[in-house]
Amino acid sequence: MLSAERMDAGHQPGVPVVRGLDLTVQPGQVVGLAGPSGSGKTTVARVLGRLLAPLAGSVTVDGYRSPGVRYAVPRASRTAVAMLFQSPRLSVDPRLSLADVVAEPLRVRGTPTAGRRNTAARSRRVAELAEEVGLTGDLLQRRPAEVSDGQLQRACLARALAQQPRYLVCDEMTAMLDASTTAALVGVVRDRVRAGSLGVVAISHDEDLLAVWADSTVHLPAHPPVATTRAAGTAR
Repeated sequence: MLSAERMDAGHQPGVPVVRGLDLTVQPGQVVGLAGPSGSGKTTVARVLGRLLAPLAGSVTVDGYRSPGVRYAVPRASRTAVAMLFQSPRLSVDPRLSLADVVAEPLRVRGTPTAGRRNTAARSRRVAELAEEVGLTGDLLQRRPAEVSDGQLQRACLARALAQQPRYLVCDEMTAMLDASTTAALVGVVRDRVRAGSLGVVAISHDEDLLAVWADSTVHLPAHPPVATTRAAGTAR
């Protein structure tokens, strides 16, 4: 279970953007997070992904609470949560091919002594993930500047799934995509959720999308009050 309890979050000490947030997601479940611009949705995403420390309260991953962020978090806990951001072009190294983008978590996990066998297994896994998200072999050989936003976001989703996370935090992952690509990527994630292998926090300003996608939705207020409050989850 990935959970935030009475969590305050913000980028400046003592200046929370989000106050008293309670949010819980389990594998096999999609929890939406909605709110207008400036309500703190991306800040919450960064805290859940252990890129930013909460100002108060706690974040736990499968019962483990870590006070650190980024590489200060133990690997098992850190890799349990994968992130998918709104802008894929800000999320990848422009020098890499899409195949190399997808393979990043596999290279990190692989052993340096495995040699050709490890490389072949990694290539097969990249091909499997590419097929799952709808990337053809010719696209895998291209660099980010040579593909569309939708194709690049497919590669970013494949990279996130290559991490084998138990939880996926999607921060406006479809905001820059057309309707057909949005439906395709949501479908890929939903299949993983239905299999019970993935829990998702779906962050979006699109209430209609969350109504279809999420099992329940937490709404952040436009201007959080000064006093600590809890953002309540509202089931569909």
